[in-house]
Amino acid sequence: MAKILFVLSGSDHWTLADGTRHPTGFWAEEAVAPFEVFSAAGHDVVVATPGGVTPTVDAASLAPEVNGGPDGLAAITAGLERFTALRAPIDLADVDLADYAAVFYPGGHAPMEDLAVNAASGALLTAALDSGKPLGVVCHGPAALLAAERPDGTSPFAGYRLTAFTNTEETQAGFADRAGWLLQDRLIALGADFREGTPWSPNVVVDRNLHTGQNPSSAAPLATELVKTLN
Repeated sequence: MAKILFVLSGSDHWTLADGTRHPTGFWAEEAVAPFEVFSAAGHDVVVATPGGVTPTVDAASLAPEVNGGPDGLAAITAGLERFTALRAPIDLADVDLADYAAVFYPGGHAPMEDLAVNAASGALLTAALDSGKPLGVVCHGPAALLAAERPDGTSPFAGYRLTAFTNTEETQAGFADRAGWLLQDRLIALGADFREGTPWSPNVVVDRNLHTGQNPSSAAPLATELVKTLN
């Protein structure tokens, strides 16, 4: 079947407005749930990070209360074990888009730190969008869209309907007043048509080949939409 590229942050922290470093990484559900959906459909997943560093899982995403209880956490933990590509990432700079049928960006706060300003990631996102291949981005993953730019300085994602972790959710998570910037604000500023759904509920927005999900609970439904597109 197809090969799908997962692009994850290489950062283990997020710098807050006051300069302190908040420990973070990728959100477990946002990587594991899509991996399971793609694997069940017979697709292979390859992981890339800036510099090829092993991505860090956000410890907060491994709490029972954010996984529906102990059983949900056990399922996510087992999924992390099965997702062996997480422990052998390739360097993002070495990615050839032609090798992949689709591209997927999980979230967690870490993309706010590195992918939001990573030129290689921005170029890949632009190429993926222009190629017509399915492009999936979830939660804080859309921070990476901020690094994508046309030669004239405009965003390739201007005018696209999309969603991401909202200001309301960031406020409820306790970070809005500590963050240097808010993702929803930045995406609107670049010209995106931001579609905000109910906080913490699944919300998937599809516009042409761009597929976005609002929050962790949107990760599996987003992957399901991508599989439908691939099929």
